[in-house]
Amino acid sequence: MVDPAQLQDMNAQQLRELVHSLVGKLAAQDEEIARKDREIQFKQCRIEQLSHEMAVLKRLKFAARSEAFSSEQRSLLEESIDADLAAIEEELERLAPTPEAQQHKSKPRRAPLPAQLPRREIRHEPERSTCSCGCALERIGEDVAERLDYTPGMFTVERHVRGKWVCTRCKTLTQAPVPPHVIDKGLPTTGLLAQVLVAKYADHQPLYRQEGIFARAGLAIPRSTLAQWVGACGVQLQPLVDALKHELLRHEVLHADETPVAMLKPGNGKTHRAYLWSYCTTAYAELKAVVFDFAESRAGRHAQALLGIGTDYALARQARVR
Repeated sequence: MVDPAQLQDMNAQQLRELVHSLVGKLAAQDEEIARKDREIQFKQCRIEQLSHEMAVLKRLKFAARSEAFSSEQRSLLEESIDADLAAIEEELERLAPTPEAQQHKSKPRRAPLPAQLPRREIRHEPERSTCSCGCALERIGEDVAERLDYTPGMFTVERHVRGKWVCTRCKTLTQAPVPPHVIDKGLPTTGLLAQVLVAKYADHQPLYRQEGIFARAGLAIPRSTLAQWVGACGVQLQPLVDALKHELLRHEVLHADETPVAMLKPGNGKTHRAYLWSYCTTAYAELKAVVFDFAESRAGRHAQALLGIGTDYALARQARVR
């Protein structure tokens, strides 16, 4: 801010410099406002798109229960829908315009973990036992968070204990930060999430089978909960997929192949042939990478979208073929 009294003491050159500076600041502010407006518009469009997808998935889930599917088909379909719904909810929370919208979201209370499960205590304490003022910290309590871990055939519980330390002179509270987790404030450890994902995608174990396996190990985890974990992990792993795709597309030669899969479509009582495409580097490339892409048909637009091929390239290719 410029004091109006100072303007009287300025010469013409100083006034011109002041005006030039103010004009530059206004231009920068206008550009920042325009950028934020574009960001808000993009987020709003994305929220509307995700809300529509969520409504469609909920209708599909309701329709699947009324279709004449076998119990195995219905379980697989509901697992996929639950995972997609959890992923959409996770992304909607990230796109929420205000933190208040996230705080007001009601979440069901989590049941305590069974007392008979073995427990392993992990303590998180401050690096120093003295305050910045020089006084010794006094321990006044602790926060305990339990997370469910799993090794093949046995559940265990990790008890994360974070001590509370306070300085009696300056009344400063010191506590170790909460360790980062894949699912914020979630129940499973990284090891349990890895077990669910590897069993589902590498060992081809549907979630309803994993539910039975976990029940024999001492804790029955509902398949709907497992599906929510899969969806949340999909959102967290998306940056890794994007980075892998970026590195893959830097190669001049790629191999691609498709595998037909039967896709359930509630409402018409039959399956539809879809395709799972795999794009990978050649045997001579230093980077060994594979990216999978699901498509509902063998149309070329799916490959063009993943490879980033525009319409101009496709038209030029058709002209050369003709």
